[in-house]
Amino acid sequence: MRSAVMAGVALAAMLGSGALAAPTKKAPAAPAAHPAAEAQALDLAKKAISLRSVRGPGNKTPEVAALYRDALVAGGFAANEVVVAPVDDTAYLIARWPGSDPKLKPLVISGHMDVVEAKPSDWQRDPFTPVVENGYLFGRGATDMKLDGTIAIASLIELKRQGYKPKRTIIIEFSGDEETTMKTSQIIADKLADAELVLNIDGGGGVLDEKSGKPEYFVWSGAEKTYADFQMIVTNPGGHSSEPRDDNAIDQLAAALVRIHDYHFKPELNDITRGSFAEASKYEADPKIAGAMRAFAANPEDPQAIATLRADPALVGQIGTTCVATMVSGGHALNALPQHAEANINCRIFPGHKPADIMAELKRIAAQPEVQFKDVTEGAVATAASPIRPDFTAAVKTALASVYPGVPMFPSMASGASDSMWFRFHGVPSYGASPMFSKASEDFSHGLNERAPIANIAPGINYYLVLLKELSK
Repeated sequence: MRSAVMAGVALAAMLGSGALAAPTKKAPAAPAAHPAAEAQALDLAKKAISLRSVRGPGNKTPEVAALYRDALVAGGFAANEVVVAPVDDTAYLIARWPGSDPKLKPLVISGHMDVVEAKPSDWQRDPFTPVVENGYLFGRGATDMKLDGTIAIASLIELKRQGYKPKRTIIIEFSGDEETTMKTSQIIADKLADAELVLNIDGGGGVLDEKSGKPEYFVWSGAEKTYADFQMIVTNPGGHSSEPRDDNAIDQLAAALVRIHDYHFKPELNDITRGSFAEASKYEADPKIAGAMRAFAANPEDPQAIATLRADPALVGQIGTTCVATMVSGGHALNALPQHAEANINCRIFPGHKPADIMAELKRIAAQPEVQFKDVTEGAVATAASPIRPDFTAAVKTALASVYPGVPMFPSMASGASDSMWFRFHGVPSYGASPMFSKASEDFSHGLNERAPIANIAPGINYYLVLLKELSK
């Protein structure tokens, strides 16, 4: 991603240069170095990347869990407070650092150990052989999210090394199938439903300027859209293709799909996205898009702003629910009328709406009574946005300023699902607040040649040291 250490020092120097004009002000002190924690974070990340933690045959997620467990126990966690539990071909980890006040609800740090599949023949380097080159850690999971996970582990161990005593219990947990079924994610959230709040280190983060590489802004995630799959099915007696009829299953399905394609759900805002549009517009290079973001934040019914944002694939998902056809099949022979046709509609639902209501709306728009709809979603539930809590935002602001002084922060909404979904389902506020910074052009999560700048390690540790103290004291 970027030279975070140098960028943070450069920003501090720039801000401190005002001391020439105002000698009473001192430049911010450079963040402390923690060489043992920094070395451990990188070493653990490399070891974790070398373990192919992919669902299916040969899944090594349990070995990643064992790696993390051993590091935590060696770092001062009581062995009986670190639990690794097998589930099917994967596993999850929950480690507790008991606080001095048992009446306080725990602070949870949430992450995951599994990664998406990577085909070695498609990569420039073997995806499961970690390589550090030109300031980047290469390998599947470098960005999503093994490096971030090990930075958090090393930070907790550093806090213990410093003798810190939390008043609130701190729990760090890692699910084992976040990228697939989220079965362990649900189990963990069920067990930790009494948490005060959750720091999901698999969300949020910072953006670096594409030219200078300096930190531009930081976002925390307080909401995510609900994932849903709806199956559309048409059945028909069929017949000989030489005797066509109006009630053709493929034609009926196609007509419904076209109507759904042409339909737009009502644009809407919540407190998270309103703040996101208003602040992100300041960093948008295209004046037309920046103006549309500001206009939409002020009035979500502005037709010109809606049209501009809807035309941008990166922004259309932020203005409301989206549904799109992702799979289609039908027919059984080249010379026969189809007896069956079906399609899948994948929806990303704006917080606050029930999937059943969205499916009913799709059925109405399809206007094809022969088409039957069925919710076939697996591993997802609808959740509302987390509240904008002053204690959380103040803590993140303090932690961010300790490593990147002057860098602005604002909220955001994720378009995809994360483990936060299951905590929010239990009414536990969950926030994506990763300290990882990257250029937008260098986000290779789930893609080829995934990489992360190792310059994230030092400031990431300092960020966690401040943030965890602020939220657990």
